[in-house]
Amino acid sequence: MNWDDTGFLISKNRYNENFLISEFYTKNHGKISGIIFGGTSKKIKNYLQIGNQLYLNYNSKSENKIGYFKLEIQKVYSPIYFENSQKLSCINSVMSLIRLLTAESQSNIKIFDLIEKFYLILLRDEWLKDYILWELELFKTIGFDLELDKLATKELSDDNIVYVVKSNTEKKIIPNFLIDKKIAVNDLKTLLKGLKLVSDFLEKTILKPNNLNYPISRTQFINLLK
Repeated sequence: MNWDDTGFLISKNRYNENFLISEFYTKNHGKISGIIFGGTSKKIKNYLQIGNQLYLNYNSKSENKIGYFKLEIQKVYSPIYFENSQKLSCINSVMSLIRLLTAESQSNIKIFDLIEKFYLILLRDEWLKDYILWELELFKTIGFDLELDKLATKELSDDNIVYVVKSNTEKKIIPNFLIDKKIAVNDLKTLLKGLKLVSDFLEKTILKPNNLNYPISRTQFINLLK
C-alpha cells in the first residue's frame, strides 16, 4: 500500500534511538500512524512539531502492518507561536482532541477543513470566542451536537437578555455568545464560563461514555487562560 497525501502531525513518540512513531490527520486518509526513519535527527525533528502540516508518502506492506512515512514540510505553525504560550498550548490541545476523537483510517474531509479553519482563527487578536465556537463545530462534526439554541430559553435580568437552561434541579445561565454567535465578547470571565460549559459537555457526553480520559494538554491550555 503506497499513497501520497498531506496531513497535520497530531502525535509523536520515540520508537528507538533513530525512529519515531507518529500520527497524522490527513486530507484523504483520515488518521494514520506510521514510523519515521531518522525522526530523531536534527535535520528532521526541528519541523516535526505538533500541529505542523507536511507532505506525506506512506508505504506499508499490508493494511494490517504499520507503515513508514517519507515526508516534507508544507506549512510551519507551532514555531510561529513559540512566544505565545496560550496559542501554542491551544495547538497542542486541539491536536490531542483530534487524535482522541477520530478513528484510524477513517477519512473525514470536514475534520481536515476544520483544522485549517482553526489556524485561521489563531491569526486573530480576539480569537478565543471563535475558538470556543470552533470546538462546538468539531463536536457536531463527529456526531455530538450540543444544540444550545434548542435547549435554552430567553429571560430578562436587569433589563438584559440572558439565556438559561432549566432542569428539575437547577437553572444554568448560558453565556450569550454560545447562542447568538454574532455577539462580540471581550470579557475573559464570560469566555471562560463558555469554555467551562463546553468542557463539561466534552467530558460528560463524549469522553466518559466512551471510556476516554480528559486530555492533559487541554487542562494545561485552560489553566494558561486564567
